[in-house]
Amino acid sequence: MNSQDIQLAKFAGFCYGVKRAVETAKKLKSENPNKVVCVLGELIHNMDVIKELDELGIKTIYEIPEKGEGICIVRSHGEAPEVFEKLEKAGFEVVDMTCLDVKKVQQRAIELAKSDYYVVIVGKPDHPEVIAIKANAEQYSNKVIVATTIDEIQPFETEIKSHKKVGVVVQTTQMLSTLNEMVAHLNSIAKEILIYNTICQSTAMRQAEAKEMAKTSDLMVVVGSKKSANTTHLAEILKDVTKTIHIENDTELEGLEDLIKSSKEIGITAGASTPQNIINKVMDKLKN
Repeated sequence: MNSQDIQLAKFAGFCYGVKRAVETAKKLKSENPNKVVCVLGELIHNMDVIKELDELGIKTIYEIPEKGEGICIVRSHGEAPEVFEKLEKAGFEVVDMTCLDVKKVQQRAIELAKSDYYVVIVGKPDHPEVIAIKANAEQYSNKVIVATTIDEIQPFETEIKSHKKVGVVVQTTQMLSTLNEMVAHLNSIAKEILIYNTICQSTAMRQAEAKEMAKTSDLMVVVGSKKSANTTHLAEILKDVTKTIHIENDTELEGLEDLIKSSKEIGITAGASTPQNIINKVMDKLKN
């Protein structure tokens, strides 16, 4: 009998914004069975969910067609203002599922841009959420940059120094340590800094709880898409604390039997776009 202890984090799996987007998409399709219902870009970073939506008749589109019909959903990451215009012009009925926390970041970035702050968005430049935040701020200012490292700020330092006022917002799924590092550096080059810590509550709680779990675990298993920012950050944070593996689903546990058997305390957490049934499958496989 092996005396293994396997624990699942309380804050694991779908966050409020993702849950709302997925449930709304399904509801729209069931209420409009004869209408085209599509999503611009992947609704969430999870292929199983995308497949499930596809089977329900909810298509993912990657380009905005000249002529569109039916309902088009804007996902929880948000979109640039001109994307909304394009969708409406194409003839879609647009349903905006931008997460409310992401909306807040966009609003903050707009306020800063309007008030003549040099806007620094702490985030990954190619992430859809960040692209939308930047586009929103750029309506009001051409002094908007995206960075997650001090090296990425360097080319703009002279400009920032002469501008004096810097406003900072953060991608909702970023790590607090990254924000702190960036702010410490900006403090050394700017006269005035206004910081909005826009990391969402769900991300903050998920990271804090997983970190605590990691302290008493021999192995942490992070479940979720490799494309998901919050999931990858979770794995990065935990790797500093204990042995950590990042898997997309239960099939990736194959070949790791020895590692699993040799771990007495195993902790499991999952990203904001990981559905419950995938987490359950991982739990079951670990237990057996």
